[in-house]
Amino acid sequence: MTFSEEIKQQALSLGFDACGICRAHDSGKEGRYRQWLSEGGHAGMSYLARNVEKRLDPGLLVAGARSIISVALNYYPHYKQPGGAPRFAYYAYGRDYHEVMWEKLGQLFSFIKGRYPEVIGRCFCDSAPVLEQFWAAQAGIGFVGKNTLLIIPGRGSFFFLGEIILSLELEYDDPIDELCGECRQCLDFCPTGAIERPYWLNSEKCISYQTIENRGEIAPEVVHNLRNNVFGCDICQLVCPFNRGARPHDTPQFTPSDEFLSLDLERLTEMDEDGYRKLFRHSAVKRAKFAGLKRNVAAISKTRDK
Repeated sequence: MTFSEEIKQQALSLGFDACGICRAHDSGKEGRYRQWLSEGGHAGMSYLARNVEKRLDPGLLVAGARSIISVALNYYPHYKQPGGAPRFAYYAYGRDYHEVMWEKLGQLFSFIKGRYPEVIGRCFCDSAPVLEQFWAAQAGIGFVGKNTLLIIPGRGSFFFLGEIILSLELEYDDPIDELCGECRQCLDFCPTGAIERPYWLNSEKCISYQTIENRGEIAPEVVHNLRNNVFGCDICQLVCPFNRGARPHDTPQFTPSDEFLSLDLERLTEMDEDGYRKLFRHSAVKRAKFAGLKRNVAAISKTRDK
């Protein structure tokens, strides 16, 4: 068994659902990425326009980078909010994924360090300028769909991604050939037209951006199309044929509390900041902040009143 195979086996034993390894190299995505920035595809997320060189070249993140280990962790829920409740994206149902992923990535890196103590490396999970979907596709875990998300054939796209960039030469996987084909479900069903063309997302139009990252008022053209989404949006994933194969996760930390599942518009409207902090203390919902969540609740209330 090669060490790469041992790493993958260890990743699965830690609870990851998939693991692949590719060579660390310049991504070759500079032209496309800079065009996306120039067209304002990142909206108000100014951090996406910083450290562009590091985002495109992993060798600038880890000195002597040779390999990128990509992992995926399923978050598709066992239990879902009842119909009619203001909807939270599935990824926010349980414990903040950063906490869960960081712990597992740290354990995997410790396993590698145990064999090669001198190795230089860093763990990443939505925490630094890394092209996560691109590297996961290069590592053969899945392919990037027209909705810009990584899709694992037979299993779908409800997965968190993480990486370990290493100064260690390993054996590498090949990208898979499967793609979306002629399907355009994600483009056609997005209520705001945020996926303007295949593989091209305009964040300004995206419900997830407007309800999570945006610190101002929600764009009027998006308010009318919120579709009861109070935090994030899963529409482009829910309509994706590849997610017919989605199965519930095996990570207890991602199981939502009864209190979360019982949230309705009235409770969210009446929720004060102390209640918010108590319920979402270890949740990804913190990203929107109390003011942002209340703004979203108010926007949904207005659409219901019409």
